[in-house]
Amino acid sequence: MKRLILPLLAVLALCGFKPAPSLRYDTGPVHLTVIDRDSGQALTQYRQGSERWVAGQQGHRYSVRLRNGSAERVLVVLSVDGLNAISGEVAAPGQTGYVLNPWQTTDIHGWRKSSDEVAQFVFTDPDRSYAARTGRPDNIGVIGVAVFHEAGRVSWEAAPAVAGAADAKARPQARAATMESARVTGSSAPAPQLGTGHGQREASRVRNTAFERATAAPAQQLQVRYDSERNLRARGILPRRSTPPRDEPQAFPGQYVPDPPPYRDR
Repeated sequence: MKRLILPLLAVLALCGFKPAPSLRYDTGPVHLTVIDRDSGQALTQYRQGSERWVAGQQGHRYSVRLRNGSAERVLVVLSVDGLNAISGEVAAPGQTGYVLNPWQTTDIHGWRKSSDEVAQFVFTDPDRSYAARTGRPDNIGVIGVAVFHEAGRVSWEAAPAVAGAADAKARPQARAATMESARVTGSSAPAPQLGTGHGQREASRVRNTAFERATAAPAQQLQVRYDSERNLRARGILPRRSTPPRDEPQAFPGQYVPDPPPYRDR
């Protein structure tokens, strides 16, 4: 039997929710990694206070890697630049998302255009980002997820790799807050140099599945902010490069001992 290794989109059920338990926002079943698809490398996450940052590179394609580290299915609502990566709406936790099977890892490569295609995520100028081009530039520079457990969930001993996608017709209203804004306060913060563009289309097949949330509020909510390496250095997130002044003597200016010129008496 052939197994699919594609992500699942959730159909949100219309039945009632159970009361929300104590929420975990920084920890939970899902781990988020940003992958530079052109270099093939996972972008290092740097912490500044409670925030996480990655340094993107202009023109590079990227994907959002989601790993379910639990023995149960979970629903992941993915927000990029404040927009739902499936529907394109201003993101809120109560919307449609990807369903990950127990222990599943999947890469989301772009904005979903259909059950067969996505438009690639690409680091680009903020004014060329999908959010700016659609008149919603307020949250450029942030990738976030809201994670939900499944009602009546069943744990699995094995780690099946079955997947697929779903539509977003039935959406109950969630009472949780929307993803936090990515805007930076303070006059010293540099203007963002990167946003996420609506890139070329590529094949990405998914299928529908049903998912009933255990609670109205997410069990986990986290975000990763991104900008250029230059701006991360300006913010003090990355150390500034320092070049010693050329007119000051250096203890290690070279690697090997050169021959001296011929000595001449004066």
